[in-house]
Amino acid sequence: MSSDPLAEPAAAAEEAALPHIVPRRRPGQWAAALAVLVLLGLAVVSVVRNQAFQWDVVGDYFTSAAVLRGLWLTLWLTAVVMTLGFALGTLLAAARLSANPVLRGVSWGYVWLFRSVPILVQLLFWFNIGALYPHILGVRTVNLFAPVTVAVVGLTLHEAAYAAEVVRGGILSVDRGQFEAAQALGLSRWLRRRRIVLPQAMRAIVPAAANMLIGTLKGTSIVSVIAVQDLLYSAQLVYHRTYQVIPLLMVATLWYVLVTSVLSVGQHYVEKHYARGAERVR
Repeated sequence: MSSDPLAEPAAAAEEAALPHIVPRRRPGQWAAALAVLVLLGLAVVSVVRNQAFQWDVVGDYFTSAAVLRGLWLTLWLTAVVMTLGFALGTLLAAARLSANPVLRGVSWGYVWLFRSVPILVQLLFWFNIGALYPHILGVRTVNLFAPVTVAVVGLTLHEAAYAAEVVRGGILSVDRGQFEAAQALGLSRWLRRRRIVLPQAMRAIVPAAANMLIGTLKGTSIVSVIAVQDLLYSAQLVYHRTYQVIPLLMVATLWYVLVTSVLSVGQHYVEKHYARGAERVR
């Protein structure tokens, strides 16, 4: 307690003399928020109570063997494509940042070409590669390029072009002074990249890479056009037999939403890990 008996009354009088701050009322924002909540509630009720969705059928097929097999292939395809795509994309980014004009030109040309051609066209091209090259290294392309192989090759080459730009942008986001300071400390080129450049570049790479991962997960649905039995194609096989189109599409949609939500949570924690020590303006 204070030793001065007059200190507390003086402080109370000074606080009472301060102007009373009243928060600004925003009736327009509250009315808009209420309207949005009402419309959202009506939309949810409409979807839940709409018998055309056949929610009982959705529940029956949600964990069916055919759908789970398609889901597994979708997850496997996403993991393989992202791994190979970023491996190739990192090499392309390194070539783009090199001092060799030939490597820079080849890397630029690759990125330009594969970002210019729609992924559907690329998949159809690889699916019909046998018309151009019936044999490669003595092996018939019909045997070499099965539908799943076509999907992996086509998606990987496509994603590598975008991954190259993501990695290159992340490296360029690191201040040049960091390179010079690491060089002044006598660190080798490998240590400079691993201990100085990469941790800082990951702050810019991770958000874009996570968006690419989610985009690739959803983009794998395009392989259904070449009869790869991913999640969407498995759902299509079922509704072609049962004619229950809407509920089977909802099954695929719910799985995509569920997996994407899990990946988004993982993205949050990875970003938080690499953002440690960085100042953020909110």
